[in-house]
Amino acid sequence: MALYNEQIVRQAYEVAEKMDMAAWAAAFTENGMFTDSSIGVTWKGPAELPTQVENYHRAFPDMHRELFRFYSTGNIVVVQLALQGTHLGPLHLPAGTLPATGRRIDAPCCDVFELVDGRTKRFDCYPEGTIILTQLGVIGNLGAALQQ
Repeated sequence: MALYNEQIVRQAYEVAEKMDMAAWAAAFTENGMFTDSSIGVTWKGPAELPTQVENYHRAFPDMHRELFRFYSTGNIVVVQLALQGTHLGPLHLPAGTLPATGRRIDAPCCDVFELVDGRTKRFDCYPEGTIILTQLGVIGNLGAALQQ
């Protein structure tokens, strides 16, 4: 069962990298959910599920998810990975849009998948937002301003 669930999750990452959003949405249950914990936003259902994958693809057209470790227990799969890419387009955030910086990110992330009958019921993504914003030069400027 653990190997089967790992294969399902690996397929989800492959689909996201290929930007096959129809397959991405179809990989979720009918009421499936995707939460990006770094920004506190949840997308539900087939129409919303592609939103954040598309957002990151626009911002980082060369986005790669480097998968390090998989941990499975029952219907839960936890993945340690890194988000890697070059910021060449707008990144939409709840506070506004961050224009392209041309900088690369290589940031740790942890994803938690809850699977039901071979499909994702819940996907909780925990990207290290502080590291991403620091690598993009956003937090470094804030830190300098706060020291004055």
